[in-house]
Amino acid sequence: ALIHGLNRHYYSIAIDYRKNQLEEKMLLNLNKKQWSHGMNVQSFESHCSENQAAVGKMLKLAEAYTKSVQEEQSMTADQLKTRHVGKQDPKRHLESTVEEVMSNNIVQSLATAVDEQAL
Repeated sequence: ALIHGLNRHYYSIAIDYRKNQLEEKMLLNLNKKQWSHGMNVQSFESHCSENQAAVGKMLKLAEAYTKSVQEEQSMTADQLKTRHVGKQDPKRHLESTVEEVMSNNIVQSLATAVDEQAL
């Protein structure tokens, strides 16, 4: 920029480039997963270790949820409104973790069954 004598004006140059519809479609498909992505079987060791970690996380969340329910019984109505402010909601995190583990296990089981039938 200094060589061309632009100095600070280099950063204020408007750059306008229009893409046609095919170029936009190509760029949108650039990082898209392929249809066969769901058929890839994860290694059983890594899948097992992920399941074990998830079960440990679910155990901690279940304990936190039971503690939360027990605390909830002794709170007033005003305290109930603000009890989760600044804290994680263990019930919501437990639900999302369970859903994620179940979907991973279902995908792994189906992919294994499809691979077994195909071979």
